[in-house]
Amino acid sequence: MRAAGPATPDVPPAPTPSSRKPFPPNRNAVLRRFLAAADGVGITLALLATYVAGRPFGAAPTDVLWGLLTIPAWLVLFKLYGLYDRDSKRISHSTVDDIPWLFHALVLGSLALWFFYKLAPAEKLILRQGAAFFLTSCVVVFLVRALARRVAWAMAPSERVLFVGSGAMAPILLDKMHQQRRYGLNAIGYVGDDHPDDDELRGLVPYLGPIADAERVVREASIDRIVVVAPAVDEEELAELIRRTTGLEVRISMLPHVVDVLGSSVEVDDVEGITVLGVNPPALTRSSRFLKRTMDVVVAATILLLALPLLVPIALAIRLTSPGPILFAQERVGREGRRFRMLKLRTMVENAEELAEQLREQSAHPAWLMLEEDPRITKLGGLLRRTSLDEIPQLWNVLRGEMSLVGPRPMPVDVDEQISGWGRKRLDLTPGITGLWQVLGRTSIPFEEMVKLDYLYVTNWSLWQDVRLLIHTLPAVLSRRGVN
Repeated sequence: MRAAGPATPDVPPAPTPSSRKPFPPNRNAVLRRFLAAADGVGITLALLATYVAGRPFGAAPTDVLWGLLTIPAWLVLFKLYGLYDRDSKRISHSTVDDIPWLFHALVLGSLALWFFYKLAPAEKLILRQGAAFFLTSCVVVFLVRALARRVAWAMAPSERVLFVGSGAMAPILLDKMHQQRRYGLNAIGYVGDDHPDDDELRGLVPYLGPIADAERVVREASIDRIVVVAPAVDEEELAELIRRTTGLEVRISMLPHVVDVLGSSVEVDDVEGITVLGVNPPALTRSSRFLKRTMDVVVAATILLLALPLLVPIALAIRLTSPGPILFAQERVGREGRRFRMLKLRTMVENAEELAEQLREQSAHPAWLMLEEDPRITKLGGLLRRTSLDEIPQLWNVLRGEMSLVGPRPMPVDVDEQISGWGRKRLDLTPGITGLWQVLGRTSIPFEEMVKLDYLYVTNWSLWQDVRLLIHTLPAVLSRRGVN
């Protein structure tokens, strides 16, 4: 163990008041204020919709004013549902993650509003008005909260992060923090004792002393969040760290080691106060598979019908701009290892498969062909890939049951053969058009991380997770992040 040297390492100073943006230093405090303001605006707009839907030419303006008096109660209700506190508990929390609690709060609040109008000296709400308020509030509050989050993230200062300990996963997490600025995490440095992986981390952030100096660094550098790297910090050091930082208004996150690929399938249990982690084997019931399949068929059929007018000019453009077929079919590995022909609009030259081996040496990864500039892609093909329009024919694979809307990435046969061990669990579910890999960054995510993400999806499947990933797919496509 490294002893503290005679000289204390320099700690990056916290921003001075003059250098800070004109907002409170606590990022989550800024966000809570923006969300509360957004909720007030959303409820007000919903009340105006109720006014428009009144009898028969609109409710009286005074009736709307009575509704505005309930806004403080709405904010308290949202607070009780945790809609202002979850961002401080989860680094990657988004407005989409709020939907279940937001929907439930709006149902309860709408019923309470109807009862309030029965007691207030105002016209009672009729069914048309109640429906208008509820439907408008569901849409408007969600959209205004999403806008408020983006504005708050852009204007609030980043969280100052201190790594405690090091290990193989620490540089990977640090790299992701740098790539995804939307998380608002700014790594200040790390404290730790001698570890074989220290050199890699030292090249990325400053070393600020041994673990025993963590409290000093937190105070001097105004640290907002500590990331504890589990393998490098033992139980006693962790308990002491929590004790010393209690009261410093610093949040603690842990980077796990043994359970880093288990996700939420790990349940926290206890036996007479002794914490026990339950690793539950993934099991999809028949009803779960039925619900997933029903959603696949309904959504895929709807999108395919709406996309047919678009497919005709695209097919003509492919035929006129490059020789070869309109569709490209490639053998992929599906659920339980069954093979199928995955369809896509052709985006490459006709002999692309033959040229693949010649380009293999230039690939950024040995497992799959990843090129910064792939010479096989046509000009029209590049546009189709950037907009993900080339994947529309996969909806036919979904209707045939070979693919799902959401699922693990369908792998070519040669790539699938390189995945072994727990990674084979990804084949327990039907592969999908979109999934965690596509939403989080596609080719910007390493191959090994992609396998882990597929495993996490399979072992933690839920219908809500599928809906959530479908909602996140559109902004991921529009941002074109990780397009190859």
